[in-house]
Amino acid sequence: MTVTVTTEQRADLETGRTARRAAELRRRRAELAGQRSGEAVEKQHAKGKATALERIGMLLDPGSFVELDALVRHRSHSYGIERSRPFGDGVITGYGTVDGRRVCVFSQDFTVLGGSLGEAFGEKVLKLMDFATRTGCPVIGINDSGGARIHEGVVSLAYYAELVRREVDASGVIPQISIMVGPCAGGAVYAPAMTDLVVMVDQISHMFVTGPDVLRAVTGQTVSTQELGGAHSHSTVSGCAHHLAADEAEAFEYVRLFLGHLPSNNMADPPEYEFDRRPEPTAEDLELDDLIPDRATQPYDMLRAIRAVVDDGELIEVHGGFAGNVVCGLARIDGRSVGVVANQPMHLAGVMDYDGAEKAARFIRMCDTFHVPILTFVDVPGFLTSVDQERGGIIRRGAKLLYAYCEATVPMVTVITRKAYGGGYGVMGSKHLGVDVNLAWPTAEIAVMGGAGAVSVLHRRELAAAADPEAERARLVADYEEAMCTPYLAAERGYVDEVILPHETRLRVAAAFAALRDKRAVRLPRKHGNIPL
Repeated sequence: MTVTVTTEQRADLETGRTARRAAELRRRRAELAGQRSGEAVEKQHAKGKATALERIGMLLDPGSFVELDALVRHRSHSYGIERSRPFGDGVITGYGTVDGRRVCVFSQDFTVLGGSLGEAFGEKVLKLMDFATRTGCPVIGINDSGGARIHEGVVSLAYYAELVRREVDASGVIPQISIMVGPCAGGAVYAPAMTDLVVMVDQISHMFVTGPDVLRAVTGQTVSTQELGGAHSHSTVSGCAHHLAADEAEAFEYVRLFLGHLPSNNMADPPEYEFDRRPEPTAEDLELDDLIPDRATQPYDMLRAIRAVVDDGELIEVHGGFAGNVVCGLARIDGRSVGVVANQPMHLAGVMDYDGAEKAARFIRMCDTFHVPILTFVDVPGFLTSVDQERGGIIRRGAKLLYAYCEATVPMVTVITRKAYGGGYGVMGSKHLGVDVNLAWPTAEIAVMGGAGAVSVLHRRELAAAADPEAERARLVADYEEAMCTPYLAAERGYVDEVILPHETRLRVAAAFAALRDKRAVRLPRKHGNIPL
């Protein structure tokens, strides 16, 4: 049967077409708004957790967020999932600003399909990653997900791998940050592990490849979720998290501060701020003259030296709860970003171990990638001696730190405050690794080893024959330390550029970085080096 539509009827149908289409958009927007309120949101709040959209609001400048792909829906028809096709598909993506600088962000939405990753979810995140790389802006992932969407099978797994490939392509091009505010398990954990910074919120976040239930079934070991992969465990034991935040608000504030020290991409320089350098030594500078104890084995807090040198005494520690014998963090000198690496005598006497070496190596490479100069403070008695360290790979893992310093092309300045013994001297930003300016305090002890150890090797026979071995040992140790444990042998050979008084450090370091501002390094052409992983 043929239906004939008259001209008058067609005109009636076309009347209001624009209005109807606008109404359809408003209806879909209303449905989306309703989806982001109600019972699911109340459950999220009851757990002490913010929603995906609220988290974006805490991270970005007010009113700056522009959402992308809000109306995306999944296309799956397996196991009845077609009966529920919520907008967004469990992740919110878009861009906005942090302190006026553009960033891209994706926030997994646990209230929608458990924040599980499916095909449409994966496409949204990959599209955002591509957008961030093309436009040269950082990308921040807020993780709160139930994992792979089982209904969609291998497609979910494929997108985890695709995301990792995008992260590798973007590594060293744009800063990548992961904020863990919920569960992350199985293959999903490798996506945040690839990023430059991982922040975990205490009690509400966890990461593990294999969960407690499977672990108990396979090995018989019983462990809680937090003990196995909680924020505290990864921030202090495994080192998988770079910062432990007490709550979500602290996590987002830390990320905002961290981003303030990095450029938007590898073609830009870090943000620079006006800073009025005090041209004469201050009271804080003069306090450094009394920092080093007379007794060589007495510890002191290296953070005092760091804070006396950097602008306003502010240091954003990275990996602050992990490998406490090494301090890493971001600061500013004369308004310009610097990365600080230091031994901490308050923890294991500042000795270098494999955790500390990997912590410092990773941090140095990140700084070098994003044009952040490196300032090193040295008080290292050497490498930690133990069977566990040797069997755990101190040779291979310690080599990473050497590689990182040698590979870096940013301006580098080193200050030796006290001990620089043996291999520890070489590995901690020595002149021989390509560091530009090396300074030492008069208290510096640059030697193969300390006096007691050296005397035991050099004067073994004399001590055995001495009438009073202890008195003879004390005399020989004093003679050795006077002759060898000083900064002057190194200074005579040009391994130390200048021996300075502690209170002169701030001005000398600032002057060195100013002189190195236009440093240019030439490297041999190659595909990439083979770091001892």
